[in-house]
Amino acid sequence: MLDLTGRRKAAMEVWQDLESSSLPVIYFGMASCGRAAGAVEVRKAVEEALQENDLSARLVDVGCIGPCYLEPIMDIAMPGWARVSYGQMTPARAKKLVVDAIKSGAPQTIDALGVVEPLDDRQTGGISNLFEHPMLKQQVRVVLRNCGLIDPEEFDHYLARDGYAGLEKALQMTPEEVIDQVRISGLRGRGGSGFPTYKKWEICRAVPGDEKYLVCNADEGDPGAFMNRSLIEGDPHALLEGILIAAYAVGANHGVIYIRAEYPLAVTRLHNALRQMRENGLLGQNILGTNFNFEIKIKEGAGAFVCGEETALFASIEGKRGMPRSRPPFPAVKGLYGKPTVNNNVETLSTLPNILRNGADWYQQFGTASSRGTKTYSLVGKVRRTGLIEVPLGMTLRQIIFDIGGGTEKPFKAVQTGGPSGGCLSAEYLDTPVDYESLRAAGSIMGSGGLIVMDTDTCAVDIAHYFLEFIQKESCGKCAPCRIGTRHLVEILERITRGTAEISDLDRLESLGRTISQGSLCGLGQSAPNSVVTSLRSFRSEYETHIREGYCPAGVCKELFQYTILPDVCTGCQACSRVCPVEAINGEVRQPHTLDSQKCIRCRACFEACRFNAIVVRPIQ
Repeated sequence: MLDLTGRRKAAMEVWQDLESSSLPVIYFGMASCGRAAGAVEVRKAVEEALQENDLSARLVDVGCIGPCYLEPIMDIAMPGWARVSYGQMTPARAKKLVVDAIKSGAPQTIDALGVVEPLDDRQTGGISNLFEHPMLKQQVRVVLRNCGLIDPEEFDHYLARDGYAGLEKALQMTPEEVIDQVRISGLRGRGGSGFPTYKKWEICRAVPGDEKYLVCNADEGDPGAFMNRSLIEGDPHALLEGILIAAYAVGANHGVIYIRAEYPLAVTRLHNALRQMRENGLLGQNILGTNFNFEIKIKEGAGAFVCGEETALFASIEGKRGMPRSRPPFPAVKGLYGKPTVNNNVETLSTLPNILRNGADWYQQFGTASSRGTKTYSLVGKVRRTGLIEVPLGMTLRQIIFDIGGGTEKPFKAVQTGGPSGGCLSAEYLDTPVDYESLRAAGSIMGSGGLIVMDTDTCAVDIAHYFLEFIQKESCGKCAPCRIGTRHLVEILERITRGTAEISDLDRLESLGRTISQGSLCGLGQSAPNSVVTSLRSFRSEYETHIREGYCPAGVCKELFQYTILPDVCTGCQACSRVCPVEAINGEVRQPHTLDSQKCIRCRACFEACRFNAIVVRPIQ
């Protein structure tokens, strides 16, 4: 018999005790981004400050709320006050903020980012809601609703915020009714292709057999992508609840989470959450008193990009080399260990509890007619506000990059969507809606959701070379078009960056790209040329300048430019000479400096240090 009522009531009491605590509550953003920025040291400093001043407070670790560029982030919730958030914390500043707040009985409002989920009966000190922050106010947080707000290692926190209510509803429906709800919602796979989620579920459900598998792909391999990792680190039970719902719908009795070993914090939090599930009757036999039996195991992968392809992923789980196989048969019919298998990614599965809890019609209000719902993205690169975001599908690239991301310091040049397999879209595509069909029409893909923003300091040839070299190294080598073709593409791009290419090489790039796309076995090879083809389409003149003039206008390809100091602009501040590692810059204070191009190693340090734009990129004389 279904019954989480009593357990949820106890969890609500725990949550309310925290929310209305008589002691100050200090929250620390302890996802990987916060830790990398110094959150652990900030927490230790607060612990020391409390001990040194004989003060008391409750300390709570939470996940990433999104604006990674503001990490480390710390929140202070004083009794009777809303939870106030502060960014770019240092140990010294954290100590002072906490001590001053506790001694005065009120948080400092100067330099605060905002208040987090203010309640009507709490003071806010005139601070606006954190979700009015420019990076957060246009977001719609469905999948990320708990990230940054709850302790991901506390089961009660998740349960108190309607955790496992979606599963309870699903278990009161037939599997076919659950699949129909997912169909009505319009949910499409968030792993890249956008295949309707319910379709592969229907196929797998219809295949006879007592043994079926539900696989979660958490092998997030795109450079610059961290959506799945952040979600697991901040709200692991959302994923696990979604896995249970999907498994019940398709009739699976075995679950596998395939996650890269480079995500140690996410792995740790998954193991902790699985233990909590077993303790509360959410795994094993007769889950919640029903005849639904299910187990989950975690498989740590070695970080092979090709294992993002589902059949290669299955081979890796089985202990074989991660290489894709031909289809049919499709995995829903014959997948892991030869059994019917459904493979969904982290975000797809983590969306399910919200759909089941709130209803398919509720979910349909977000997104577009063909791309329903929201999508998480990692917004990185030359954009001012980097981090994790979630917005409705259909929002334009311009809105995401400029309204949410704050634009770029230097003029915008392009954005790479969909990771290495995606496309490089120039400014003419900024008003493109970010949905599956629109991106495909623009020559790119949604991918898992990475958005890498570039400005005029980015070289189109260099970025294409970077992504192509990554794909070439990650190719499993099974099929010749991918194995050999990507190597030839890389060699041509290397010649262009060195100034030894011919103009006819541009035609070779395009023809070779078509051959690789049409002849490769799996999605890795089929999409491999995308970054080259799309950047060549939008920035062909830049490619031609590399070849015809032997010059890299962006100042990136080191053999194709030199730095020059403009004597009529240089103020002699010596900022450039202080950072030059090879002493290539000379000059007296307040006198124009000179740069020895023979000594210069083009490290870019002087270029970035100059505040007067006195150092410029010029062709080699």
